[in-house]
Amino acid sequence: MFDQAEKLRRISMGSVEPKSREQSDCRVVAVASGKGGVGKTNLVVNMSILLAQWGNQVIILDADLGLANVDVLLRVVPEYTIEDVLNGTKTLEEVILRGPLDIKIIPGGSGLFHLANLDQGRREQLIERLKYLEGEGNYLFIDSSAGISRNVLGFIGAADELIIVTTPEPTALADAYAMLKVVAETGCKSQAGLVVNCVQHLQQGERIYKRLKEVTGAYLDGMELTYLGEVYYDPVVSRAVQEGVPFVLSFPRSLAAASLTKVARRLAYRNLGSEAESRGGVGSFFTRLYQFVTNRRGRIVGS
Repeated sequence: MFDQAEKLRRISMGSVEPKSREQSDCRVVAVASGKGGVGKTNLVVNMSILLAQWGNQVIILDADLGLANVDVLLRVVPEYTIEDVLNGTKTLEEVILRGPLDIKIIPGGSGLFHLANLDQGRREQLIERLKYLEGEGNYLFIDSSAGISRNVLGFIGAADELIIVTTPEPTALADAYAMLKVVAETGCKSQAGLVVNCVQHLQQGERIYKRLKEVTGAYLDGMELTYLGEVYYDPVVSRAVQEGVPFVLSFPRSLAAASLTKVARRLAYRNLGSEAESRGGVGSFFTRLYQFVTNRRGRIVGS
């Protein structure tokens, strides 16, 4: 087995940092997990920083309606949420928080699902305001709640892309498959990227992906699972959380930072296949989210 220095060398060698995307539409990526505690939000924050270091403008929508964690990891305190934009008391610019490398954080809260209470005029006005984000970012990450709630499915169905985060724990793997199953059955997405967090070695992440892909191919008709990579278990991650500084900044040469860099590169260059066509960016995301929350039967529409 290679030592840590050798692993880092193999992860880092021969790679070129991806430049910012040259397109008008913001890439809307929902990041989800079947269960809590798999490090989803931590990966979103640190991957956003890596993409920003490469010249991208990145926005994070903290859409965990029960327990928002983005602000905790970055030690920023939100005074307002997107609900204040909905009720007209604040502008979107007043709600946005600034993180490292000018990453923009939007505290979502439950306000996102009050869209259904707006009349057509106010809804269209709000979506026009939210289109302000289109020119503000190359990437919009939707950090959703853990689990398979109707709200989570709404974010997944409205986003352009889906990333599922899991760990090698059997319960996490079972929940990841359960999420893929529900996503496939509801028609939210036909593709998903997988990230395996807290692996002990390269082969562990690849084995988990192959196992999930095999089961997905056998039982989930039409669902395509691709592998974005693994992030190694590293004690510096918990240290970084305690210090309130993302690990790619506080420990840039760590095993976790090097392996996440590889994942971020794969995301940046990811071939979306049949989902490569533009779906309209941020404005279309919020329009599709509205369609979902106003659909009484609970099935994703407009996907």
